[in-house]
Parts: sequence; structure tokens; C-alpha cells
Amino acid sequence: MRPSASVLVSLLAVGWAGSLSGAEPIALGDRRELFVDHALIASMDNVGLRLQEPRRAGTALTFDRPWEGVFSAYATILNDDGLYRMYYRGLPSTAPGTIARTAYAESRDGITWVKPSLGLYEWEGSTDNNIVFAETNSFSRNFSPFIDDRPGVPAAERFKAIAGVETKGLAAFVSADGLNWKPWGPEYIFTAGMFDSHNVVFWSEHEQAYVCYFRTWTGEGFEGYRTISRTTSPDLLNWTPPGAMDFGPTPMEHLYTNGTQPYFRAPHIYVALAKRFFPEKAAFAPEKAMPMVVSKTHGDSSSDAIFMSSRGGDRYDRTFMEAFVRPGPADEDWVARDNTPALGLVPAANGREMYFYRMSHYGQPTAHLTRHVLRLDGFVAVNAPYAGGQLITKPVTFSGEELVLNYQSSAAGSVQVELQDEAGHPLPGFEAEACDLIFGDEIDRVVRWGGEADLSKWVGKAVRLRFVLVDADLYSFQFR
Repeated sequence: MRPSASVLVSLLAVGWAGSLSGAEPIALGDRRELFVDHALIASMDNVGLRLQEPRRAGTALTFDRPWEGVFSAYATILNDDGLYRMYYRGLPSTAPGTIARTAYAESRDGITWVKPSLGLYEWEGSTDNNIVFAETNSFSRNFSPFIDDRPGVPAAERFKAIAGVETKGLAAFVSADGLNWKPWGPEYIFTAGMFDSHNVVFWSEHEQAYVCYFRTWTGEGFEGYRTISRTTSPDLLNWTPPGAMDFGPTPMEHLYTNGTQPYFRAPHIYVALAKRFFPEKAAFAPEKAMPMVVSKTHGDSSSDAIFMSSRGGDRYDRTFMEAFVRPGPADEDWVARDNTPALGLVPAANGREMYFYRMSHYGQPTAHLTRHVLRLDGFVAVNAPYAGGQLITKPVTFSGEELVLNYQSSAAGSVQVELQDEAGHPLPGFEAEACDLIFGDEIDRVVRWGGEADLSKWVGKAVRLRFVLVDADLYSFQFR
């Protein structure tokens, strides 16, 4: 007999009384839901939310051109209908008078990147370079593009970008092709911030507004903690009063970047791959750290990358205080202001994974971007041990006709799903024991009860989901 059979019998027999009733149903429609927070969870029994560990996949891009250099940083990756466009700061020195330039690379698979010769800007007498933007007023220090998805945006303004100048404001730029940029709007579209980092703007279909996440400090000027504030706008010109983001009951930390973006498979959920900074926590003694870095002020700090999420508003979910990406075994990633995640997630060609990128060896001659690999939807998993467990959702309504899961199990493990009414009573024919046993490793597995998947008769009605898991991980679900 399969070792988990007795476990399943006991779990499937667990009833749930009407103590769960009373909550307003959450309207899911046909959107995909991830377990990055507790927004949909009513209860968990012997299961937990587990932050996943991305896989390192080697160097993605080296900053080896003379206009790039050791202080290249703040990369943004856009998915332009399958063409991946990367924008990043080129800055060979921090000496006074050094001008930053925005460089450009592109890829069709997220693995191999090409730096095209664009012929747009001159560098030392030649336009044979990949410079896509160069201004003398510091706008290239954190040039941050996005594809403007707001309905009705003219084709000539499909690409937009913001650039922050410390203590002055955010300037906006526009492009029809993502290569030729020109100023847009007033000199500064927003001024209530510090902006001395990688600031982010995107159009949110979920909130029906432009959303901006930007650098502020908890104290006056550049005092206190580096942190994140937010503002919204209907038109990129008129902005709400900025509000400091709330991180819940967690200790304050220096958050150097925010990396906030709508997740492309569930855009109502914003994922934030942020850099966490420890300005006075050095991994090495000065005699070891200082020879490694070009700027001596960068040898006495350390950084890692964290994962946060938001469903809009002024709150980040900090369920996970642990690092999402640790610096790793290389000494070079333990000095300077390293380990900054790039902005942007791109799907892999295999249909199962996605990539993101991280700054490595910042401020050193070997500066480059590292590629990291993650399962689709695989930021967080509902994890069950061999002993088994269950998760019950809050009441929801849906508009799809079948339920699909993104999950992984062992050969001994399994997943089964029960549909319940709003009070927590199993729906006839949709009990967990009637669910066809699910085990394996699939991105979109259709759930069936007695061989049938049709849920159309429950569309628009309040239900709960009870997931019964044995030695398995559940990443997401969707009614479609």
C-alpha cells in the first residue's frame, strides 16, 4: 500500500464546521492566484508557506565596454512581445564630472544577450556603440523604462521612462520604438521624494492608475533608513500625496531598491525583488575588502536580495524576512553594494520557468549580471510534509469552468481538492475523496472529480477550496 494512503484517509475525513462562515466572498474571476501572502487563506493545518530558492545560471551580461564599467547598474528588462529589451546604467567611474549613459541589450531567449550597434550617441568620436540615452544632467544614472499598457496610449508613446535626480524629482521620457527617447511633460513630473536609487513606474490594470514606487528616507534628508514610498496618477502628471510603504510588524531595514512589478501571469499581484542593504556590516576586514573594490567607501557594507509582494495600496507583505537570494560563495559578492536585482521577469522558452537577473561584483573589474532561474509562479509554495496537511481558502467566487493547479509532488506524495460551500461543507460530488489523485510536476494540471472537470454550475457562487497535500508543493491555482 502507498505510504501516504492512511494519511490521506485521515485528512480526507477531517470535517470543517460553519465557524469559517461570515466572510465576504473574494471575487477571483478567472485570474491566477499565487500563495505569496495570506490574502486567500482561511486556515492551514500541517502545511506552511515556503519561500523558494532561485537557481543560479551563470553570467548573463558582462559590463565590458569602456562606456559601461564597474559601476554599471540598475538594469530594467522589458518583455516586448517576445523581444527582451534590457536597459542599464553605464558608469565607468564615480569621479566628479563622469557622465552616466544608458546602454541597451536585447535577447530572444533571456539567455544570450546582444549589444547592438545603435549609432545614436557618440563615444570618443564613434557612434559604434549600444548607448541608447545620454544626457549631462544625471538622468542616465537611474533611467527606468516601462511599456505603457494603459488603453488608448498613442503608439508614439508606447515606451516611457522615468529618471530620478536626487532631491529634485522624477523626469519622464517617451519613445515609439524603445530606442529613440525624448523628454515628455514638464521638467519634473513629481518632486516629493529623494529618488537616489532605481525608481519604478508602471500602469496598473488592477488599480486603473499609474503606480510609482520610489526612494525616500525615514529621516530628514539622507538620514535614517533607506525606504520606499508610493504615489499614483491617472495621467503621469497629477499624483496623489506620497505615502511611505507599510511593511507590517517587521523591523526597519535599509531597502536600497524596490524592484516592484506586476507579475506577468497574475498582474493584480505585485512582486518586489528588492535589495536589502547593511551599510556597516562588513563581511571582511578592511585589509581584505578594500583591495577588491574600486571605491573605498564600498568595502564596509554587505547586501542581499529579498522578496516582498503587494496587492496594491501602501502595504508590502513581509511574510518572508529571509533572503530570497543570498550573496553566495564568491567573495566578490560580499563587498560593495552588490546583489541588486534587476527590474523585470521574463518567461523561459520551455514554458515552465522564468528568469530574473542580479548585479554581481558591483564596483569591481569583473562586474556583471547573473541570471537566476525560477519556476513559473514559483516564488512561494504551500508546502506539505510526508505526514500530509491541508489548506482551506476564504470564500471565493469564480468565472472559469475548470480548475488548474501548478504543483509538484514526490512519487509518494499527492494533491487532492475539495469544493465546499461558504459554510465549509463539502459540495456533493466534489469531496476531496472524489478528486482524482494528482501527483507529478505540472504547471497547469486540470483537477477532476470522478473524471469530470466541469465546474460551470458553480460559477458566481461562493465556495471554498480545501487543498489536501502529501509531500507536495502547491504554487498557484486558477479557474479558467
